[in-house]
Amino acid sequence: MTLDMSQRLFSLLPALFSLALFLGAGLLFIVELMIAKMILPLLGGTPAVWNTCMMFFQAMLLVGYAYAHMVSRKAGVARQIILHLAVFLAACIVLPIALPRDWLPPVEGSPIGYILLLLLVSLGLPFFVLSVNSVLLQRWFADTGHPSAKDPYFLYSASNLGSMLGLISYPTLIEPYFRLAQQSRIWALGYVILLA
Repeated sequence: MTLDMSQRLFSLLPALFSLALFLGAGLLFIVELMIAKMILPLLGGTPAVWNTCMMFFQAMLLVGYAYAHMVSRKAGVARQIILHLAVFLAACIVLPIALPRDWLPPVEGSPIGYILLLLLVSLGLPFFVLSVNSVLLQRWFADTGHPSAKDPYFLYSASNLGSMLGLISYPTLIEPYFRLAQQSRIWALGYVILLA
């Protein structure tokens, strides 16, 4: 690669990292709404269902942040990237996201355990990857030596914009025009684009 080409790529780093953070955050928030919509026909929209979904998402975010913290302290950047790519690829096994066909909700008792297990099996790994992704990308950008890396907080703006647009786009642009199976395939395509 020529010096001129590598300088151009280096100058594009802020845009590439911003785009990755934007897409990852959008996917994270869209999938929360999409999986909840998949669960509703099985269990309805009771507070226990919604609260359990929110608890799962928050717990997975916390686990992802703890993992990112631990990995960034224990391993060098090259090992972090290899490990993150391996987990990213492993999550492709459950794509496109769907509920297992043979699972039936409990007839009696609390659905909380059922919902948590259902979310973990159908969505756990991709959600974990996306929750880790933003933290690691921001850390990696800060280590690039790029002049913008001294103040990488603009990446938070890209992530927040992706989150907001993900939340707004689901009820206005995605849910009304696409069936759940189509939504899941489109989401999986977005996940693979983010991986690339």
